Amino acid sequence: MFHVVLVEPEIPQNAGNIARTCAATGCVLHLVKPLGFEISDRYLKRAGLDYWDLVEVHVHEDLPSALAALGGARLHLFTTKARTVYTEAEYGEGDALVFGKETQGLPEEFLKEFKKECVRIPMLDGLRSLNLSNAVAIAVYEGLRRSGFAGMRTEGELHRLKWE
Repeated sequence: MFHVVLVEPEIPQNAGNIARTCAATGCVLHLVKPLGFEISDRYLKRAGLDYWDLVEVHVHEDLPSALAALGGARLHLFTTKARTVYTEAEYGEGDALVFGKETQGLPEEFLKEFKKECVRIPMLDGLRSLNLSNAVAIAVYEGLRRSGFAGMRTEGELHRLKWE
């Protein structure tokens, strides 16, 4: 459905949780080096549980090579510095949801270059940011909601599974 791009992620538990979200939603996960952990890190695997084999994961040497691999995918850069709220953006299949590292976000030059693609998740003043895995989940599910949850189990299917 979407490409989830983590630029220089630092915390293995966040990456593991995001991998689990990608597995549950059919999103492709892109990790942009340098990574703050090893892919084989036990915390990463524990957070993602047994979902890692269900996720298409691409590791990129740097942000330019990640963008090249995404081709012409429409970008949505998530940053606390954006004026546009994420619910105002248009989402479509194959879009790339791009997130920066936990301690610094996305590089300033990148945000300036793609200013029109920047969106934010509203929160109260005085807070630095949301947890990365929570922000990714919010973004992915907003995109899925906009698509009518295409490819996801419908409420009727879940009702049937639960009660039959």
